[in-house]
Amino acid sequence: MAIQTVPDSEYSGFMGLLPPRLRAFALLARFDRPIGWWLLYWPCVYGLALSGGLIAQWDLALWMLLGAIAMRGAGCVYNDIVDRDLDAQVARTALRPLPSGAVSVKAAWAWLLTLCLVGLAVLMQLRWEAQLVSLASLGLVAAYPFMKRITWWPQLWLGLVFSWGAPVGWVAITGQIDATMLWLYAGTIFWVIGYDTIYAMQDREDDALVGIKSSALRLGGYIRSGVAVFYALAIAGWGMAIWSIRPEKQALVALVPVAIHLMLQLFSLKRDGSNALGHFRSNRMAGLLAALAFLVVGAAGTF
Repeated sequence: MAIQTVPDSEYSGFMGLLPPRLRAFALLARFDRPIGWWLLYWPCVYGLALSGGLIAQWDLALWMLLGAIAMRGAGCVYNDIVDRDLDAQVARTALRPLPSGAVSVKAAWAWLLTLCLVGLAVLMQLRWEAQLVSLASLGLVAAYPFMKRITWWPQLWLGLVFSWGAPVGWVAITGQIDATMLWLYAGTIFWVIGYDTIYAMQDREDDALVGIKSSALRLGGYIRSGVAVFYALAIAGWGMAIWSIRPEKQALVALVPVAIHLMLQLFSLKRDGSNALGHFRSNRMAGLLAALAFLVVGAAGTF
């Protein structure tokens, strides 16, 4: 069977060079779409950076990058196993390896286990407190694929999952849970809700037909207003995290670049969603700008 990349693949040329069998597994883990693991990784950096430990423990940042790649892949495999029947009914996802028949369910489970073993190796590099925080996310991850069936806000649940790296990174350095970490986590959750609502704009027609729920459908014609609120709450949460360790107005200036970036996203987002994918992907840069803000504040000697 010919293996095709999905329409939003970033590495279609590279994937075409792989043998069909390996290509199917790479596509199943979304290795052709690095934006996913970047968005999972940036919150990890936030925790490391704002805690002041990113520079001193740069090797931990590399381990967490490997973990983000592996666990994002594992999450995608698990999601596709659960959603294989729904994916077959949506044009954008029908070509994925499971609904297309390129990979069997049994082989997908084996691939999932392999990726989880990589994640386990990364987990062992963390202090025990951070290990416990990491393991606490498993229930959220397991429940996520079912959220689109029971709530109009699966993006909120994704926010809880994809922001989990912030508490992990924070605890990996400080060894404790405190208000700063909670503000950082809250701000990141709203950022995720915002950008995933943009991503969901691509599937509104298909989702409505097959009964999949999303914030993009729930917001209707008020998507840009809704995303604006989510992004504003993200900046507010991040600002409170910075203020809680450095209550100085000049510290908040570090967030200006990412705030401008998110504002420009909103101004240029088309209501029909025709440029939604590009705007979703631009959050890779938003994540970098936020990480730099936390690095500047964290490195200023707050601990």
